[in-house]
Amino acid sequence: MSEITDTVPAGLRSWSTNWPEYEPVDVTPPELKPYTLALKGAPRWAEWYPEPDFVPNWDRRQADALVPFRLDGRGWPLHPHGRTGRTGRNLGKWGENAAADPIVVAGTGAERRVLLITRSDIEQEAIPGGMVDPGETAPAALVRELREETGVDLAGHTPVILGKDIVDDWRNSDHAWVASTSALYLLPATVTAVGADDALDANWYPFGSIAQLDAATAAAGRTLYTAHRPLLQRALDHLNR
Repeated sequence: MSEITDTVPAGLRSWSTNWPEYEPVDVTPPELKPYTLALKGAPRWAEWYPEPDFVPNWDRRQADALVPFRLDGRGWPLHPHGRTGRTGRNLGKWGENAAADPIVVAGTGAERRVLLITRSDIEQEAIPGGMVDPGETAPAALVRELREETGVDLAGHTPVILGKDIVDDWRNSDHAWVASTSALYLLPATVTAVGADDALDANWYPFGSIAQLDAATAAAGRTLYTAHRPLLQRALDHLNR
């Protein structure tokens, strides 16, 4: 997946392309600004480091990354897909923020359904996933996030790992971004799901194609989260092989 932005022309996204006039917008929220971190410390979901210079373990972060990335001359991490038009940090960590996205599909043929939640931050229909906690593995995060957001416990199921990719998350910047492990869980039939934690709601939608999913979410007065479209299409491609 490649990140598309309106502010960065395709020919200037690469870090190897010289662009002296580049002026990305700082997307750092007040709670992560250096002065706030110094006065109040970091919120529970974020690390304290006010700038990448303070991070002591870039070698380890690069070795553990789902998607390889490099550091610039200052030692700052660079988004693997190039310039985003945004700088600063609106995520828990500088560099890669590992996430887990469990795609749960029930039934077959015309009865096939996919489980989506309504995200509380953007109020759009999305895969019930989230960030991998410190010290947690991606498989454990897949199960935990699904259980926390929908009440569905698939701890005894073995999913198909579909990919490990950069997600075009609305919070991404040049120096902090989301990379996700997406996994497909297959069930014979739908099970009860209830929105909880970061999810306002949880529902099963027809899943024969992205167009059908768009129509179903629109009929419910909702919108499908753009960043999850490639992950859902990959699941469809796998199912339709």
